[in-house]
Amino acid sequence: MVSYKCFYCGKDIKNDYLRKKVRCPYCGGKILYKSRTKNSTVKAR
Repeated sequence: MVSYKCFYCGKDIKNDYLRKKVRCPYCGGKILYKSRTKNSTVKAR
């Protein structure tokens, strides 16, 4: 499941809410972004 974050308040927004509107339900901000997964590095021996 893809989750988005609001640029202004930083709260998580579920994809189900974005089907209705493209605004943050908490602060009304219009800039949303996908949070990236953290990459892990593996050291070779």
